[in-house]
Amino acid sequence: MISKKILITRDSFNQLILPIYNPADFIPIKGKGSRIWDQKGKEYIDFSGGIAVTSLGHAHPILNKTLSQQSKKLWHISNIFTNEPALRLANKLISYSFASRVFFANSGAEANEAAFKLARYYSSKKYHIKKNKIISFYNSFHGRTFFTVSVGGQSKYSDFFGPKPAGIMHAVFNDINSVKKIIDENTCAIVIELIQGEGGIVPATVSFIKELRELCNKYNALLIFDEVQTGIGRTGKLFLYEHYKVKPDILTLAKSLGGGFPISAMLTTKKIASIMNVGIHGTTYGGNPLACAISEKVIDIINTKKVLSGVEKKLKIIIFELNIINKRFNLFKEIRGKGLLIGIVLKTQYIKKISNILNASFLEGVIFLTAGNGVIRLAPSLIMRKIDIIEGMRRFYRALEKIL
Repeated sequence: MISKKILITRDSFNQLILPIYNPADFIPIKGKGSRIWDQKGKEYIDFSGGIAVTSLGHAHPILNKTLSQQSKKLWHISNIFTNEPALRLANKLISYSFASRVFFANSGAEANEAAFKLARYYSSKKYHIKKNKIISFYNSFHGRTFFTVSVGGQSKYSDFFGPKPAGIMHAVFNDINSVKKIIDENTCAIVIELIQGEGGIVPATVSFIKELRELCNKYNALLIFDEVQTGIGRTGKLFLYEHYKVKPDILTLAKSLGGGFPISAMLTTKKIASIMNVGIHGTTYGGNPLACAISEKVIDIINTKKVLSGVEKKLKIIIFELNIINKRFNLFKEIRGKGLLIGIVLKTQYIKKISNILNASFLEGVIFLTAGNGVIRLAPSLIMRKIDIIEGMRRFYRALEKIL
């Protein structure tokens, strides 16, 4: 059967793709560093980073070389076997973190799904079957599987799909008393983003995280840090929890871990992992040698003094440029976040104009994201050049001039 011919344009999206996205009017076809080009050859400066994914920009030469070399050796063999890239990557993640065991998957949702299942399974085996309650936080986001989207604290993503998994409760972010009101002996885990990403780039306070650790210790509950968006150098350290000086029991990673190649990981301790046995959980593609080879190189490049210290330097340049823009337009109420996960909070009168602001920025050749209500999100490459930052901010300035 001959496939139907169709002109590949933005208009063809609605004829081909399930209508769960609303993509921009242009289609990117090429990227290099922090710049991308569309079908018409127009150039854009990318502050979105593929939603905090392309941590080393587009088409990084070392990642390209690694991909080429591994593709000539071994793409996929399934979890019937192990493979050298997976073992090397696991060893590095363990060496650089609190953990002693790793599980590989393909997305942040899968890593979190594994974390929640592990927490319940561990608690039911070590304590009792009723110890299965998970505490999460309002405005949190942990993925799109039915379990993870139910644990997430935004009902707009989980409503109308039928009965939700039981035993999930939500507390107020950065409010320890709201946690104390619902935690009890049947709580198996507390899961938290150290910076709420989709919730508006809202950082947890150090005191709040330390008190959560104490509560988990008191009630024999596991503390799960979702670092899908903040892990692997995004905040100037390999893991954000290092800034808080609090260790979790389980940690989840994705996004920047693969620099654009799909991979995720769940990290935990030997003690917690010891209750698992063959067949309890799994994934077809997890630990894929192609993904793991690339991810290993991503960590090798990022986990250096030059790149990690450079995150803070780039942040200062961005903040300086944003302050110039705000002095002219008086648009921002607050700039928050950490490292290169930045939330620009718009003043109330501009919140409804956020789509117009982003579209005007696209027209000027600069790409931003949104996060929550009235927040512009920046999550660029960790090695973004100063010249790209300044030129991107100039384009942002011109966009605002035209619409404001």
